[in-house]
Amino acid sequence: MDDSAVANPEQQPDYPQHWEADILLRDGGTARIRPITPADAGRLVEFYEQVSDQSKYFRFFAPYPRLSAKDVRRFTHHDFVNRVGLAVVVRDHFIATVRYDRIDAEGRPSATGTDAEVAFLVQDAHQGRGVASALLEHIAAVAQERGIRRFQAEVLPENRKMVKVFTDAGYTQHRSFADGVVHLEFDLEQTEHSLAVMRAREHRAEARSVQRLLTPRSVAVIGASRTPQTVGRAILRDLLGAAPAGFAVHAVNRNAPPGTELDGVPVHRSILDIPGPVDLAVVAVPEGAVPAAVAECGAHGVQGLVVVTAGYAETGPEGRDRQRALVRQARAAGMRVVGPNAFGLINTDPANPLNASFAPRLPGRGGFGIFCQSGAIGVALLEAAHKRGLGVSSFASVGNRADVSGNDFLQYWAEDEATQVVLLYLESFGNPRKFTRIARRLAAVKPVVVVKGARHTGSLPPGHAVPATATALRDPTVDALFEQAGVTRVATITELYDTGELLALQPLPRGDRVAVVGNSDSLGLLTYDALLSAGLRPRTPVDLTTAATGENFRIALDVALADPAVDAVIAVAIPPIGTSAHAFMGGRLTGEDDPEMGSDDPEIAAALLEAGGRARELGKPLVLAHLALTDLPARLRPGGIPAYAAPERAVRALGHAVHYAQWRRRTAEAEETARVPELDRIDEPGARTLVAAALSTRTAIAARTQPGGARITLPDAGARELLARYGIDVSPTLPAPDEETAVAAAASLGYPVALKATAPHLRHRPDLGSVRLDLTGEPGLRRAHRELDALLGGAAQAELVVQRLAPRGVDTVIGATVDPAVGAILSFGLAGAPAELLGDTAHRLVPATDQDVAGLIREVRAAPLLFGWRGAEAVDTGALEELLLRVSQLVDDVPEIASVDLEPVVVAPHGLAILGARVRVAPLPVRSDLGPRAMSTL
Repeated sequence: MDDSAVANPEQQPDYPQHWEADILLRDGGTARIRPITPADAGRLVEFYEQVSDQSKYFRFFAPYPRLSAKDVRRFTHHDFVNRVGLAVVVRDHFIATVRYDRIDAEGRPSATGTDAEVAFLVQDAHQGRGVASALLEHIAAVAQERGIRRFQAEVLPENRKMVKVFTDAGYTQHRSFADGVVHLEFDLEQTEHSLAVMRAREHRAEARSVQRLLTPRSVAVIGASRTPQTVGRAILRDLLGAAPAGFAVHAVNRNAPPGTELDGVPVHRSILDIPGPVDLAVVAVPEGAVPAAVAECGAHGVQGLVVVTAGYAETGPEGRDRQRALVRQARAAGMRVVGPNAFGLINTDPANPLNASFAPRLPGRGGFGIFCQSGAIGVALLEAAHKRGLGVSSFASVGNRADVSGNDFLQYWAEDEATQVVLLYLESFGNPRKFTRIARRLAAVKPVVVVKGARHTGSLPPGHAVPATATALRDPTVDALFEQAGVTRVATITELYDTGELLALQPLPRGDRVAVVGNSDSLGLLTYDALLSAGLRPRTPVDLTTAATGENFRIALDVALADPAVDAVIAVAIPPIGTSAHAFMGGRLTGEDDPEMGSDDPEIAAALLEAGGRARELGKPLVLAHLALTDLPARLRPGGIPAYAAPERAVRALGHAVHYAQWRRRTAEAEETARVPELDRIDEPGARTLVAAALSTRTAIAARTQPGGARITLPDAGARELLARYGIDVSPTLPAPDEETAVAAAASLGYPVALKATAPHLRHRPDLGSVRLDLTGEPGLRRAHRELDALLGGAAQAELVVQRLAPRGVDTVIGATVDPAVGAILSFGLAGAPAELLGDTAHRLVPATDQDVAGLIREVRAAPLLFGWRGAEAVDTGALEELLLRVSQLVDDVPEIASVDLEPVVVAPHGLAILGARVRVAPLPVRSDLGPRAMSTL
């Protein structure tokens, strides 16, 4: 390119590197948005030459065949404040540009105005790909950063595409028509509608990008070797094994002699030598040869890469740098990357079968969409599906997950009619906020079942690219994230398929009432106990005895299924008397002439299959728990009846199905009825003023440079004042450094009072004797003060305070903490051992609705203490729910609040008292999920 227009760097403003972003276009292709600089003069001229005369006319309102030298300088020299230009770049060529110029109220150039004129130009070949929509999001974000609040644009009426770009964006707009021109004005503040538009576009683009990866018509294996045992050769064979008629498979090996063939496929020395398009390339060359291979793929117009080569982020910092360079190189050429260190992709669609993986065979067609990060787990998942006879719609094992992620596949599976259930094995989160949002939308229509690794260690597998904020994601936070998103979390791969199979093959249960029917009293009782432990409501098991026939099963199952008080049925079965398996279970050894140990009863199988059809008609799930009936599951498979070789496995799967069905119903109901109530005594401006003042102190400013960031703990008085702005009243405390001061404080507050230590090492530690309650007069208070002074090493060191005694009730703990990865989380538990020792705490994401907080207080295991356990008087849960809503609204309205801890909150039969509060604040965190669409750059 001609860089003659580059000005003296000393005269150029600082380049805003953070404005650069990789974007995904409507058709699934990638591009890069970046600021235009003087070095782009040649690119701009080349770009303009490829724009049609009509598009030039629409841009300048007159014929404008070429750019003058003055034009080129004007469109490439910007101050990045009052004049900004952005370009969309693919393969180092401009395909679109946008520019804004700041103006004053009269429309004249300005350095202080809050309006700007904006204009776009998109090459005709790239119109319709969503380029202008993406550019609008980014130029709007840039303008807001520079203090611009409104865009103005003038568009010719016949330029309907550009008018649509503006009107469809979702911003608040004003539109007028004068002198043959449409004049548009729109505020740049995000609205719910503009955010919804942005996310809908994101969804379509990401789904389309995965679809392109899974449905290529031409695939090249770069690194296919003559050695049969090599990775490239194995993938070539797997591709050929799945390839239908008309599907092109190519082999590439830079060192292959002319005329070489592998498995009947001609070998090319470069992908550039392949005639015709290549949609997908599998890169299986040594790490050092990958950049050259990727460059050739970009030059050939390849749409996506599966990089199986290892040696990237999993090897350390240098490898991570190579991984980032790989992703940047691919995206700049319009390609997405699966990997590196990937196991591969599989699509079982008969119209577009694909096996670009290490799997030796294509799985059977079915309704499971499977995603994992580990190749070893990928092998296990595919093998488990094969052994169970379960079909797969598509499969991805993406290795280091540097580009294409689980979120992309969730977007695709939401649109894919062939996928009925989504199974995930996750070891890390790249974008937890986005995962929650996408998974919640998907789970509303399709089950999502997840195994999350590193539950206890929290360790991050080598090579996984995650933001620093997501590396310390606590497991209770992950549970809250899954719960609110409707994601079913399981512990093992076995449980993953047990649950997925039931959700795929059986109707969702309408409730938690379960009938147990079978030919073994013992197995029925084990199932009954397991159901109780799982929180379900079992009926008394129906024992048909070991002599039960198929007809006995049929009648009993019909009765159970017809019962309106039954929501699901578990059939339990052992081998009938007289079979070889039953003989073995009874202790008799079989001889050489005896049949195989595997056994079943065809009559029982027929009865179960008949009942399965009846159950499906009634919308009630039917599952089998069996012992030693190794052949029976295969007989039941055509009828879609899951069979489990242990009752606890059947119960766990059914329990997950009940919980998921409840979530679906609750979510659908909440869309109609759940609300965030309008609360009185809310002073958001006052709260913001207090927080801003706290963050502007010298201490707060100094803390920003310290390790761990700038979280500032407000003094007790400051915390009480801030909480009071949201109607959260904390019982006042008065210092009691000596007896006389304590007596004066008690007189001010009124008896009865409590005397307690508030030093950090003694706070909330009544087990250390640091609290004295029920002090009804001066003598008792003086005596208590002397005791604590002696016990705790001095009143001043213990930081003794006097507080009015709260009414009797249940001590609880309420908290709200901002997790940088997922946002604010509201927590509730009972104070003391339940929360601290047993971890009996429930969580919800903020903002919480009235239904969220009602469920929150009922979710903890110790919740019966709130509702009159063992004859005690029930406490005021209405006041407790209102307090939770106030805390939720506070941290949602004022995002600079990093945490709120209220402990203890004593909930009495009438009202409650907050005896302790701590509030921490921090500078406003960056919310990447609210900005313009951009691909991760980890």
